[in-house]
Amino acid sequence: MPNVRLDTPVQYLKGVGPKLAQLLGKLGVQTIFDLIYFFPRDYEDRTKLKPIGDLRPAKLEVICGEIIRVNAQTTRNRFSVIKVELSDRTGSVQAVWFNQPYLTKLFRRGMKLIVSGKVEFSPFDGLQFVPRDFEIDTGANLKIVPRYPLTEGLYPKKVRAITEAALGCLPQIVDFLPVVIRQKLNLIDLLLAITNLHYPKKLTDLDPARRRLIFDEFFLFQLALGLEQQARSKKTGIAFNPDQLKLNKFIGSLPFVLTAAQQRVTAEILADMKQAKVMNRLVQGDVGSGKTIVAAMAAYVAVLAGYQVALMVPTEILAGQHFRQLTELFKPYQVKIGLLTGAINRQKKANKEKPAKVDIFVGTHALIQGQVEFERLGLVIIDEQHRFGVLQRATLVKKGLVPDVLVMTATPIPRSLALTLYGDLDRSIIDELPPGRTPIKTHYVPESKRADAYKFIRERLKAGNQVYIVCPLVEESEKIDLKAAMDEATRLQKEVFPEFKVGLLHGRLKNEQKDQVMRDFAAGQVQVLVSTTVIEVGIDVPNATIIIVEHTERFGLAQLHQLRGRIGRGAKESFCFLMGTTKTEEAKARIKALLDSNDGFQIAEVDFKLRGPGDYIGTRQSGLPMFRLADIITDEAILREAREAALTLIKEDLNCARNIWHSQREKIKGSVTSAALN
Repeated sequence: MPNVRLDTPVQYLKGVGPKLAQLLGKLGVQTIFDLIYFFPRDYEDRTKLKPIGDLRPAKLEVICGEIIRVNAQTTRNRFSVIKVELSDRTGSVQAVWFNQPYLTKLFRRGMKLIVSGKVEFSPFDGLQFVPRDFEIDTGANLKIVPRYPLTEGLYPKKVRAITEAALGCLPQIVDFLPVVIRQKLNLIDLLLAITNLHYPKKLTDLDPARRRLIFDEFFLFQLALGLEQQARSKKTGIAFNPDQLKLNKFIGSLPFVLTAAQQRVTAEILADMKQAKVMNRLVQGDVGSGKTIVAAMAAYVAVLAGYQVALMVPTEILAGQHFRQLTELFKPYQVKIGLLTGAINRQKKANKEKPAKVDIFVGTHALIQGQVEFERLGLVIIDEQHRFGVLQRATLVKKGLVPDVLVMTATPIPRSLALTLYGDLDRSIIDELPPGRTPIKTHYVPESKRADAYKFIRERLKAGNQVYIVCPLVEESEKIDLKAAMDEATRLQKEVFPEFKVGLLHGRLKNEQKDQVMRDFAAGQVQVLVSTTVIEVGIDVPNATIIIVEHTERFGLAQLHQLRGRIGRGAKESFCFLMGTTKTEEAKARIKALLDSNDGFQIAEVDFKLRGPGDYIGTRQSGLPMFRLADIITDEAILREAREAALTLIKEDLNCARNIWHSQREKIKGSVTSAALN
């Protein structure tokens, strides 16, 4: 195809033009390369036609029939209905097209049509065929036909035609994958894979083609992560020299003994910090596993070496809690803790401390604002990393020269997702809870048993325990009839627990109000705290031993586990009551997972498979790539193969790895996959 390159805008392809290019743009197709990699969503096997006499309702079928008669009608509201009787040697059926009047000029008696669609039953006309696609039978189109994603204004036949035209540029694509990798993993040639995925000669051609192209997506992504990690390992960082005597004194003063897991993870972090290269480590630990104290020890090492530490957290409530905990923890050691949140900025910098006078600064995203400057930022700690974007993390890191980076999350990340999100980070897992924790007992409570649950809770309140009650919304919605936190707090105070103090916590309260509510609850002045999910992350009240989650069906499984983690913080027996409806299979599966296990990592695997990676993370800002074909749940085995191949290539032939990435990066520039890597 002369004068057309892979990076040519798609509008210059013959048969496209500006209007069609605009429609294709809605589907992510901007260039000829994008069109070549715009793969079908499914296929019609027209080599196996269904005899008309064998059609049955509620089936998707492909038939070939001769037009016996055409009947065009227009309703009173000018809605067109075209009924075409199609016949073959086994019988006849009426095919019905709605609101496509131009077809009356095309259809002629005696013409043979190949039609795909759904068989439906009409009480007036019997069996009907509702087409989704058709072609005039020329004798050469009994083949496997691709069906592409569409948008309004795009039609299957047109998309097939322009995609077929784009494949004329296929020889310009070079198979970038080294022969040794292809042979070792039995991967087919790239051009053959692309061709077979668009126009397979037989359905068995699809699996090898998909496997090759899925491997490519994972391989390029893992290659980028591996090259980034390799480049970072060569960068000179801060070689911290921990004062072991002072660190041991600090550990010895703690009111508890570190678990074996905390000791192991701390050793891994300190080993990184001792080296003159930049640390990039992810610490995963279930709720209550003690990540904060591990981070505090790393911070103390940095402070003893004369450096500052920045701890960034997602919410102002959590920032305040960390600030208070660290202030108490480091009080005997003259370590100055500072706090910076958006609310403090809005109060005209009520906190007069500047970063230069603070050893450990705790804050929200306010830490990355332009006016915040550090003199010697040596360690960046990010809590609940998945709630921050890649750029936010990078912005905070740039506040220092070459600071070490410690990323923490209490959200257990499934294996395949961790390889995708955090493939460039070293991982440490705190897989042990502190001793003395009593496993939380979880129960599903149907509406008919609500009164019994309240009776049980009242007895616990009389014994001095406290209760969380979590609602999904702050105020009543017209569209979704859910219990609202405000109304629920009023009802509980008046009708259910009048002899106890009921408090209310939600995101719309001012920062000082939130802090006051939590202080009252922690001090025992409030016995029942009605809250939205602002309590999901990090608030610790050991005396709170019961949590009720209203409308359980409105929460994800990982979120429910996080909420459950707000209780069971001590040795007292703790209970989680899940209330709501379980009408769907997914809702039942979520409840069953929580009833069966308290293991966050096991629950995360179930949640990940139920909801998929996009919903599991909750937001695209996490850096999760949107692959064209690859699925990190169902294709985990290929992901692992691709990761091993990419890291091996970097180790054995770094120049080759770099050349592959740079050549492919330019070709896929602008695609969703490459965007996640820039």
